[in-house]
Amino acid sequence: MTAQARNTTARPFEVRALSPNIGAELVGVNPADGMDARAFAAIYEAFLQYQVLLFRTGELPPGRQVEFARHFGKVQIHVMNQYHADGYPELYRLTNLDADGKPNGRHPDKGTLAWHTDGSWERITGQATIIFAEVAAGEGGETHFADMYGAYERLNPDWKRTIAGLRAVHNLDFSRTRRHGESPMTDAQRKAVPPVDHPVVRTHPDTGRKCLFLGDHAEYILGMDYDEGRAMIEELNTLAIHDDLMYRHRWTPGEMMVWDNRCVQHRATEYDPATQRRVIRRCTVLGEAPR
Repeated sequence: MTAQARNTTARPFEVRALSPNIGAELVGVNPADGMDARAFAAIYEAFLQYQVLLFRTGELPPGRQVEFARHFGKVQIHVMNQYHADGYPELYRLTNLDADGKPNGRHPDKGTLAWHTDGSWERITGQATIIFAEVAAGEGGETHFADMYGAYERLNPDWKRTIAGLRAVHNLDFSRTRRHGESPMTDAQRKAVPPVDHPVVRTHPDTGRKCLFLGDHAEYILGMDYDEGRAMIEELNTLAIHDDLMYRHRWTPGEMMVWDNRCVQHRATEYDPATQRRVIRRCTVLGEAPR
């Protein structure tokens, strides 16, 4: 059943599908205004159903973003504390602006340009990520989302047999250094988040559905030759992305998006940091150890 065909009449907001298979805008509810447990329960139900949610919040104070995130659970304090924002260690700001508010020509985090799932480099991985757009680039700087339920379901039977029971090692330092010729982490940060292993196929704890769980943080396969495992991960990461199972979001300021890291991969797209202005404020809620 597609997102458009599902029944949402009992919810205290309108649901507008963002694509035929993934994503929905919730209209008539605004996390910037705060909410009670009943309203959040309806949002969480939509979160599980649509995997990616859009809210047009307008102004969203930093504290209110953190407050909304806490409805989902414990909010991650990201190890790369150079990105912490607004006096809230839970918030992580990505900006290319200098002290005068002008583009500085530097991309703040090139690791975001590859498909990934937030927090897979920790034992307790990311559940929900919540991003608010303070400033949106006029060209580029989109965020794309891909359905990992569908990625697993579309693998042929041979692939499913091959990867059943395999575990991949996820490593933040690996994903942050290998592609871009940069080394943004300190030695202390590297030591704080050593590599961890997770199943290549995980079962979503709320829906019971199987999903492919890899992305750019996945470095190698346990028990397999390193290069062979790297080749497998790269091939599976390519097989995971299907145009019809994606939603591509072009930001406008004052929008907030929430997605389920347990069954969604995402990436940012390129923009020119010398001419375009882009500022986003992010936080990630921790979930559980994948099974």
